Amino acid sequence: MKTFWFSALLLVLCAAVGFGQTAPAVPATAPVVKPLQALPYSPSLDVTSMDKSIDPCVDFYAYSCNGWIKKNPIPADQSSWSVYGKLYNDNQQFLWGILDDLANKTAGRTPTQQKIGDYFAACMDEAAVEKKGLAPLQPQLDAIRGLQSKKDLAKILAPLHLQTQTDGLLFNFGSNQDFENSNEVIAFSDSGGLGLPDRDYYVKTDDKSVELRNKYLAHVQNMLQLAGDSPEAAKREAAAIMAIETGLANATLTRVEKRDPHNLFHKMDRAKMVALTPSFDWNTYLDKAGVGKVQVFNVTEPKFYAEVEHQLQTASLDDLKTYLRWHVLHANAPYLSSKFVNENFAFYSKTLRGAEQLRPRWKRCVSLVDQQLGEALGEEFVNRAFGPAMKKKTLEMTGYIESAMQQDLEQLSWMDAPTKAKALEKLHTIVNKVGYPDKWRDYSSIEIKRDDFQGNEQRAVVFEAKRQLDKIGKPLDRGEWGMTPPTVNAYYNAQMNDINFPAGVLQPPLYDVKIDDAPNYGNTGSTIGHELTHAFDDEGRQFDAQGNLKDWWTEKDAKEFEKRTQCVVDQYAQYTVVDDIKINSKLTLGEDVADLGGTILAYLAWQAADKNLHLHDVEDFNPDQRFFVGLAQWACEYERPESLRVHAATDPHSPGKYRINGVVANIPEFQKAFSCKTGQPMAPANRCRVW
Repeated sequence: MKTFWFSALLLVLCAAVGFGQTAPAVPATAPVVKPLQALPYSPSLDVTSMDKSIDPCVDFYAYSCNGWIKKNPIPADQSSWSVYGKLYNDNQQFLWGILDDLANKTAGRTPTQQKIGDYFAACMDEAAVEKKGLAPLQPQLDAIRGLQSKKDLAKILAPLHLQTQTDGLLFNFGSNQDFENSNEVIAFSDSGGLGLPDRDYYVKTDDKSVELRNKYLAHVQNMLQLAGDSPEAAKREAAAIMAIETGLANATLTRVEKRDPHNLFHKMDRAKMVALTPSFDWNTYLDKAGVGKVQVFNVTEPKFYAEVEHQLQTASLDDLKTYLRWHVLHANAPYLSSKFVNENFAFYSKTLRGAEQLRPRWKRCVSLVDQQLGEALGEEFVNRAFGPAMKKKTLEMTGYIESAMQQDLEQLSWMDAPTKAKALEKLHTIVNKVGYPDKWRDYSSIEIKRDDFQGNEQRAVVFEAKRQLDKIGKPLDRGEWGMTPPTVNAYYNAQMNDINFPAGVLQPPLYDVKIDDAPNYGNTGSTIGHELTHAFDDEGRQFDAQGNLKDWWTEKDAKEFEKRTQCVVDQYAQYTVVDDIKINSKLTLGEDVADLGGTILAYLAWQAADKNLHLHDVEDFNPDQRFFVGLAQWACEYERPESLRVHAATDPHSPGKYRINGVVANIPEFQKAFSCKTGQPMAPANRCRVW
C-alpha cells in the first residue's frame, strides 16, 4: 500500500551525466571496506577535481569536474557514481558502524537501539535467510492460489497491499493531503501495477524498447521457475502478465502529464469511485484495509481505473492470480534467498542500469534499516554527525536566500502587484526544516526479532502502510518529514509548503563549515535556493501559501511565466542524454527552473552575506569563480549508458552536466567572472530567466 506524496525532489543519488568522456576503468581489485566510526572529510572545493586544460567558457562542467571523474571510477556495484553518491556511500559506511556496534552490543541498549541493532543483525544473517528460501512468502502465495473467484479478489488484495512494498499490485491505495484543503488528509487511489520502471517501456516500439521487453519477459519466466513453475507454464504465464501490464500502462498518464496536479485531482464520493470499477468489491477492500468508514477519495487517474475494470472483466482468474503472484515475488525478491536476489539483480540492476556486481549485503541491510526504521537510525546519526552549529549556520544561510528572493520578487518587472502580493505571502509562509524532525517517530509497536529477517521486513511494511492509512480524517501533522535524517537529498513539498534539508546532505563536501562562504553558497546555497524556487516552478506555482491547489495568478502574469519557462524548455531540449536521446525538457522543466532560480538566489544571498568583508582570492580563484566552481562540483558524476536511458525516461532532473552548463550559460555574473566572450557556449547572446 503506497502513500501518494506530491513533492518535488532535488536530486537523485544516481543522477545522470558524463557525456563525451571516457569512462574510468573499474579497479581490478576492490579495496577492503570496513565500517566507519566517523565521517571522512572532503573539502567543498577541490582543485584536484578540476581540469584547467579546458576552457571554462566552452564547457564549465568539464573544467570543474573532469579531474573528479578521472579519479573516481564507477564502483562495480553501482550504475553511476557522483559526489552525492560518494557522500551517500560514506554515510552508509558510518551507519554501518553504528548498526554493527548496536547489533553486537546486547546490553545497555535503549529499546530503539535494540530494534535497529537486532533488525540489522537479522538482515546480515545470510545463512538463515538462505535456509528459509521461499518459505516467508508462502502465506501470501497460498492466499493467491486459494482465490476461488474474481469477486473475492478484494479479500486478499487489501492484506497484500498492506504486506507488500510495491507499486505492482493492480493499483495503489494510500493517503495524502486534499488538494483543495491541505489541512485535511483524504484517501488516494492511485495508478500502479507495472513491473518496468515506466509506462513508456510498454508502449514504445523502437528496437531497444522491444529488446528490453523481451528481456523482461525472460526475467519474469526465470522468477516463476525459481518459485516452482515448469518452463512451459512460466513462459505462458509471463505472456499473460505482460498483457495485463501493457493494458494498465496504456491507461496510465505519462510523467509529463502527471506534472500538472490538475490531472491528478479527481475528488469523488464512495459511490462514484465504486462505479468506476463495479467488478471490484471496494466495500470489502476498505474494510480489510481498516478504513471501512472512509467516504471521500481522490482518484488520481480515472482512466486507469476504467482499465482496471476492463482487466477484471476480460482477464481469466488464473491470469490475475499469476499476475499477483509475480508481483509478490518481485517485491520480495531482494529479501529472499540468493537465487531470487541474484535473478532480481540480473534484470533490474545489470540489464536495466548496467551495474556489474550486486551490492554487498551490509549496504543492502543498512539501506533497509534506513528505509523502514529511518528516524530511529536517523536519531543515532544526528547525535554523532550533526551539531547545533551546523543547523544554525544552515538556517542563517536559508534566511539570506529567502531575503534575496523577497527582493527579487519585489523588483520583478514582469509581474503585477496583485500576483506579487500572493507570491510574497507564499514565500513568507514557507517553513524551513533543517537536519531532523522536532519529534522522532515512535516505532515501539513494531516487533523486531533477531532471528526473523523477513518477518521484521514485513512487519515494518505493515506498520508504515497502516500509519499512512490512519492519517485519513485525522489532523494533519505539519511537522512530519518525507526523508530520513541520513538521506543525501533535499525536497520541497508543495502542499506542506516547506523545504527540507536532512542532516545527511549537510556534510562535506556538499557543505563545509571550515571554508569560506563562496563555495558553500555555490553548493548548499544553490540547493536551498533550488528548493525555494520549487515553490514557484511550473508545478509549485499552482499551490497557494496554504498548500491548496488554487490559481493566484493574473492571466497576464501566468502567460509571461509560461513564456519564460518555454525558453528553458527550448534550451534543454537541445541537450543529448545518451545515443540519440534528448532531454525530455517538459519533464525536467521544474528542476531546470529550480536549478537556475536557485543559483541566482544563492549568488545574490552570498553577495549580501559577505558584503563589506573585502574578500580575497583563494587558490588563484577570485571569490566569484570560487562560488561557481563550488556550484559545479556538487554535480561531478559519471553514469553507465544503460542507466542514462532509464533516467532519460523517468528522471525529472536533467543530467548533471547540463544542470551546470545549462545554468551558468544563463547567468551574466558567470560570464564576467571567467571573462567569457559573448557567443561562446557558456555565454550565449540570448539567455533565459524565470526568477
